[in-house]
Amino acid sequence: MDGYITTYTKIHMQPLKPKKEDISVEDIAHALSLMTRANGHFPKFYSVAQHCLHCYEEAKARGANRTTMLACLLHDASEAYLADITRPVKQYLPKYLEIEEGLQNAIYNKYLGDSVSVENLKWVKEIDDALLYHEFHFYMHEKLMEDEPILKSNPVFQLEDMKCVEARFLEVFNELYEGIK
Repeated sequence: MDGYITTYTKIHMQPLKPKKEDISVEDIAHALSLMTRANGHFPKFYSVAQHCLHCYEEAKARGANRTTMLACLLHDASEAYLADITRPVKQYLPKYLEIEEGLQNAIYNKYLGDSVSVENLKWVKEIDDALLYHEFHFYMHEKLMEDEPILKSNPVFQLEDMKCVEARFLEVFNELYEGIK
C-alpha cells in the first residue's frame, strides 16, 4: 500500500500524485456522504456531502453560473481522499494545505477544466463561509462572525439518509457536468 488509498470503487488513488483517471465522482459522493461536518462535534450527524449540496443550492439561489455551482458542489471533494483537519489546526500545516490545494485543483481540473476563475473561487469561499456560519448557529447556537451572512436559499439542517444524499449529490453533479463538458 505504498502511497495509495483504495477507494470505494476500488481505485488505487495516490492523493499526493493524483491522476485524472483515478479521480471518481462516485468515490467523492460516497465518501462525503459518510463524513461528518465539524469533525463530528455537531449534536446530530450532518455530512460534508449535505454541506456541499447546500453550497450548490445557495450558489443557484444567488444566480451563479453552472461552473460556480459545480465548483461549490465539489469544493470539499479533496476531503474524500484526505479527510479534513479543523480550520484552527489546518492553518499551521503548510504541507497539508499544499497537498489539499494540489488535489482540489486536480479535481477541479478534471471536471471544470480551465473554467474555474478567481471570481468563481471567491463565490465558493463566500458561500462556504456563509453556510459554515449558519450550520454552527443551527447546531451549536454559536455565531462565528459578528455579522450574519445572508442566505438566499433555505437549507434544511437535518439527518438525511446517507445513500439518499450520495444519490442526490451524483444527480446534481451529472446535471451540472452535462451542461459544462
